[in-house]
Amino acid sequence: MTRHFEHLGRRDFLQALAGAAALALPRTAGAQTGASATKLGERITLITGAGNNVLALAGDNGSLLVDAGDAAHAPDVLRLAGKVSTVFNTHYHLESTGGNDAMAKAGAKIVAHMNTKLWMTQEIIRDWEDGKVYPPRANAALPVEAFRATSGEMTIGGERIEYGLLTQAHTDGDLFVHFKNANVLAVGDAVQPGRLPALDWFCGGWIGGMQNAQKALLDRADDQTKIVPATGPMMTKADLQAHHATIVRIREKLVGLLKKGQGAQNMIDAKAVDEFTDVMPGDAATFLYVAYRGLWAHARELGGIV
Repeated sequence: MTRHFEHLGRRDFLQALAGAAALALPRTAGAQTGASATKLGERITLITGAGNNVLALAGDNGSLLVDAGDAAHAPDVLRLAGKVSTVFNTHYHLESTGGNDAMAKAGAKIVAHMNTKLWMTQEIIRDWEDGKVYPPRANAALPVEAFRATSGEMTIGGERIEYGLLTQAHTDGDLFVHFKNANVLAVGDAVQPGRLPALDWFCGGWIGGMQNAQKALLDRADDQTKIVPATGPMMTKADLQAHHATIVRIREKLVGLLKKGQGAQNMIDAKAVDEFTDVMPGDAATFLYVAYRGLWAHARELGGIV
């Protein structure tokens, strides 16, 4: 009976996952030729093709951005958004924060949850990317305002904004940002439509937290809400409901296997998520490995493991 990853033979297991980084880093795997902008309302613009989807709210003293995009597309984002006064980072990954250095240099204030800032100061080793190491970020890229509370609100240019922590979903620092008047809801990578989700277990992400985060987002949205994930097309509440239902089914299946003493390799050998590939394609081996690690971290919460 296999339970711990170490029992699987670390080198052999990681070699089996080599080349599967497209799941973990989907937005850097494909070529992006440039960013483009689409109006979602009088003051809100969606910028795509910048690593992450970036939302820009035009204010009287500059734009507020949700995510900075990656470093390579920062000039495009600044060109499309104009003067930037504030940037919210929905989580620490480079697709979200790679442009922070350029935004800060242009005079923007970077805002994130404290967990996101802390991860940006650390060396991160992703074993599911064959041990790739991400060094700590430069001081210029770090959020200057890092809040510890679970929620907050502000008003910019007449637009009421609510934001909050989505606890341990994709990471342990995920944010939503809700533009209440425009009814536009940015959800970061807590929702990853059209694919098996990347779960950063090393930094607190797990499928149970993602399920809970999506339920909280559904409670916040209505049928007219424009839901903007970090990557992929804009979603409706009905789209999110369907996505959430699949996440629930996958979690229930994996928890059941875990409670039978099944480890990551057992789940991979059993093709545990193949039935979901029509709606969530992706590299099943990588997904099952990271999902298992996250589930194991929450074994007590799940009622123990046989």
